[in-house]
Amino acid sequence: MDIFKIGGKELNSRLFTGSGKYCDHSVIPKVLNESGAQVITLAVRRLNLNDPQDNIISHIPKDIILLPNTSGARNAEEAIRIARLARAMGCGDWVKIEVISDHKYLLPDNQETIKATEILSKEGFYVFPYMNPDLYDARALVNAGAAAVMPLGAPIGTNKGILTEEMIRILIEEIDVPVIVDAGLGKPSHAAKAMEMGAAAVLVNTAIATAGDPVLMGKAFKMATQAGRIAYLSKMAKTKHYASASSPLTGFLGGK
Repeated sequence: MDIFKIGGKELNSRLFTGSGKYCDHSVIPKVLNESGAQVITLAVRRLNLNDPQDNIISHIPKDIILLPNTSGARNAEEAIRIARLARAMGCGDWVKIEVISDHKYLLPDNQETIKATEILSKEGFYVFPYMNPDLYDARALVNAGAAAVMPLGAPIGTNKGILTEEMIRILIEEIDVPVIVDAGLGKPSHAAKAMEMGAAAVLVNTAIATAGDPVLMGKAFKMATQAGRIAYLSKMAKTKHYASASSPLTGFLGGK
């Protein structure tokens, strides 16, 4: 696979994964190994450094890049505070900004996200904002210093796939930073589709963590992400409205 350069890092994998919803944290390193993922998100508010058994970080290999998220933040101020706390705890300079005040659909608040992104990027963070796929807000996030934009494919945890396909396609065409499709990807085919569209990467958590065999599902998403990326780089054949024969329909033996 081609090297993915982002946030001052060089990655071989374009599959990001999460650390939530696993029935047993000990499965996480096995999933990371089989999926090839080099980046994992973790909710700062769930970290328990005082209890080694309950501490997610103790189950994450040292060479994996941590992407702490601000899950639970209801506004920019809370997101900024959580991001600074994550840095102070040694989680690094990457942060995924999640600002959600809607508790039914868990849709991100783009305006508060933009505010947090601007402040944190000036403090040296590589900010990965989770957002509703809107072109104007994506441009504002880029202007605010975002390292990437992370539009949702569908409401988080629904596994419905890419319901926002046309909006994400516009972002891929118009935005100059990497577009990482996040939330709602429930099947490996959804990840392949996002990559075929030209997404720089995908982030998958629920579909892997809640699968009957998370380790095997991690491998499936790895293969799908790679296949989608290769298909995109190959410049796929264009879709046509009418049939086009693969072989000539004239010049048969004995014919004219």
